[in-house]
Amino acid sequence: MNETMFDAIIVGGGPAGLNAALMLGRARKKAVVLDEGRPRNAVTREAHGFLTRDGIPPGELRRLAKEQIARYPGITFIEDTAQSVTGKDGDFQIATAQGLTLRSKKLLFAVGMKDRPLNIPGLPEVYGKSAFVCPYCDGWELRDEPLVIITRGAEAMHFIPLISGWTDRFTLCTNGPDGLTDAEREDLRRHGVPFHDAPIRSIESEEGIVRQVVLEDGTAIPCRGIFFRPDLTIGSDLPQTLGCQVTEAGTVIVDEFGKTNVPGVFSAGDAVTMRHQAIAAASSGAMAAAALNNELNLEAWRQNG
Repeated sequence: MNETMFDAIIVGGGPAGLNAALMLGRARKKAVVLDEGRPRNAVTREAHGFLTRDGIPPGELRRLAKEQIARYPGITFIEDTAQSVTGKDGDFQIATAQGLTLRSKKLLFAVGMKDRPLNIPGLPEVYGKSAFVCPYCDGWELRDEPLVIITRGAEAMHFIPLISGWTDRFTLCTNGPDGLTDAEREDLRRHGVPFHDAPIRSIESEEGIVRQVVLEDGTAIPCRGIFFRPDLTIGSDLPQTLGCQVTEAGTVIVDEFGKTNVPGVFSAGDAVTMRHQAIAAASSGAMAAAALNNELNLEAWRQNG
């Protein structure tokens, strides 16, 4: 394995990385998917909004994807962690936690995002069961239910009108200073939205289903579900170590084809956008893989001409 020169190393085995592998396999390229096997959505019971796979457990989606990709002999899967990356366009090297050194002509980072811990007691117990981050993914299951929304500032004023499409029974908890303007507070009052800026003491639940949110001032808010804004960071800092430019939010900057500013390096999926949808990530991976494949073919054409 250490002596193999791959056409591409795909770092990350979520929807973006897997769809990239599918595209490269069908393009007759030799690629390896390097994934540590700890997906962010491991806490999620069902994936939604993915055409023909609505409601599928994320682990089952990955299993089916690998089963289909296995038809293409050029694709290899390795469960390991990428620890360092060196090299340049045409010859990149990635060292792994298990001591492998993988070489490739191109790189595709599909490293996604990961959650930083949120200091809210009880949230881990309900995350992925009755507390979620995306109403497009999980709003249907909580339609017409009483909810608590945990966010603040401009994000709250974006999220509140959005969630009203699924239920009109919700309370905003900002878990500290609300970050709202007087006009925004008045807008919430005008629409009958209760809101609290007291810190959250705890989230009480039973078998993963939230019962109530208790604030430090003693207020108890009964609810059946929670939507909250996660605190995210990119899944790996390897793109930055190669010199890839990133946004203030930490996402890798790419063009419409997934190309970074570093020659030979591509990125796709949640690592390049704050719009986190499994089907969008898969599409992003496919497009980046197509651009990467086109680059390889063009280089080979010129070299053999």
